[in-house]
Amino acid sequence: MKKTFSISTFRPLCGLILLAPHLRAQDTAPTESTPVSLAAIVSGVVAQNPELKYYEAEIAAAKAGVRSSTTLSNPELNLDLGRRRVRDVSGALAGEGASWGVSVTQTFEWPGRLALRKAVANRQVELAELGLARFKAALESRARVLAFGLYASAEKGEAAREVADRFSALKETFLARDPAGVTPLLETRVIEATELALQRQATESTLAMQTALVELNQLRGVAPASPLKASSSNLVFNAAPSLAALLSAARENNFDFRAKKVELEQQGFTVELAQNERYPTFSVSPYFSQAKAGDKETNYGVGLSIPLPLNARNRAGLDVAKARQRQAEVAVLIAQRDLERDVIGTAQAFSAKVTESQRWSPESVQKFREAAELADRHYRLGAVPVATYVELQKAYLEAVEALLDTKREALEAGLKLQQLTGLDFKPVEIAP
Repeated sequence: MKKTFSISTFRPLCGLILLAPHLRAQDTAPTESTPVSLAAIVSGVVAQNPELKYYEAEIAAAKAGVRSSTTLSNPELNLDLGRRRVRDVSGALAGEGASWGVSVTQTFEWPGRLALRKAVANRQVELAELGLARFKAALESRARVLAFGLYASAEKGEAAREVADRFSALKETFLARDPAGVTPLLETRVIEATELALQRQATESTLAMQTALVELNQLRGVAPASPLKASSSNLVFNAAPSLAALLSAARENNFDFRAKKVELEQQGFTVELAQNERYPTFSVSPYFSQAKAGDKETNYGVGLSIPLPLNARNRAGLDVAKARQRQAEVAVLIAQRDLERDVIGTAQAFSAKVTESQRWSPESVQKFREAAELADRHYRLGAVPVATYVELQKAYLEAVEALLDTKREALEAGLKLQQLTGLDFKPVEIAP
């Protein structure tokens, strides 16, 4: 039996075909990820960051430079081939035959030069390792700040949307009525204006959360749009050591200051190397040659080749190295001064922010939230004026923002202080 398709049968089929890509997109769309702890986010960033390979390659290149610094230049092989013709006193040809010679030339550095080059190259390895350690410390600190920022932005956005929805529901209730008099009309306009401001605030929190998410995903080496949600974290701040202990530890452990001191030490070896390079290299050439023109003649021995010892370029190189050494000494003094200023300023900021955060009780935000809900119920009953209602809603949002911002600033100051001093005094811990 022959089957036919009518237009009414074909239309649903076309609709299914057109909707198929959208259905597949919904099936494969990323769902909201489960919350991840701050510690897990930080460990994932440190383990998966792609920039670590750059510093590891820098260390490998510096180690290769150490090996090449102690390697002598390759010897040179010289071959000579020709003919020899001998004539007597009268000019008559006395004999003719082939002649050939071979020699090997090896160039040697002046004693002590290779050791100085190796010392300079070893300091380059040390600088590369310091760079890797500094990057890891900075990466871990940045990951902690971003992870907490992701959580804080989500909390701010949720609180702003909660209050905005409350104002939106209240506005719809007012608009459904027929406002009688000026007071209800003005109250409605206050509610509408406050709702618009809260919606903007919620949008800004969402954008801040997306910015932190993109940077975190880039540090993790994954797609920028990969979903990630930070779980709720209760940060506990510990007091920093004394200022004298912090300054002493910073002079000993700070990566930038140590790098400046290593560069000064390296420049000292460079000066010694420049002084050594005033003396020339020399070449030793064992040779053997043979010629046969009637009689057989054989020559062998050792040749020594030394260039002219000194010139203006060698002295200029020494002057440049000494000038660079003086610059390195000044750079160390400047780095120490900047380091002490940063440590003192960061320690003061950390202490102030920790003291400020300790003024907040654990139930402060919850109390403001309950007060905002209570004001909403009583305002609907007419027991609370609109000014009190709006102020309580704003106070709740300001309390959430103030607490989260204070914790973020204390977190940043504590991690920076730990990075400056190299002391693992655990400025921030995550309480269960």
